[in-house]
Amino acid sequence: MAVAAVSTETLDRPLPAHPPLPPSLPKKRLPAGRPREWYVSHNRRLKAMRLAIALLDSGVYQPASARNRRIRIAAERLGIHPPSDTTCRMVRALIRNGR
Repeated sequence: MAVAAVSTETLDRPLPAHPPLPPSLPKKRLPAGRPREWYVSHNRRLKAMRLAIALLDSGVYQPASARNRRIRIAAERLGIHPPSDTTCRMVRALIRNGR
């Protein structure tokens, strides 16, 4: 019968907080000639996706757990501007539909 050994020794190295990020893709320019609202909604969707991914990575899997305050704290940690209420709703919708 196998018995697990318990050790009280400390680890020699700290555990990594996050896995290393993949190399970023080259940025492309947005197409010219679209109405301003298209650019606004496009950037809002990108921001909502970044925030939803960050929340899912941090263990928030239910839209009810993703309150505006928690989403804005995640935005602050990512170094992006605080999202509007509309963007927060989009983040919750992405979490809800991503299951």
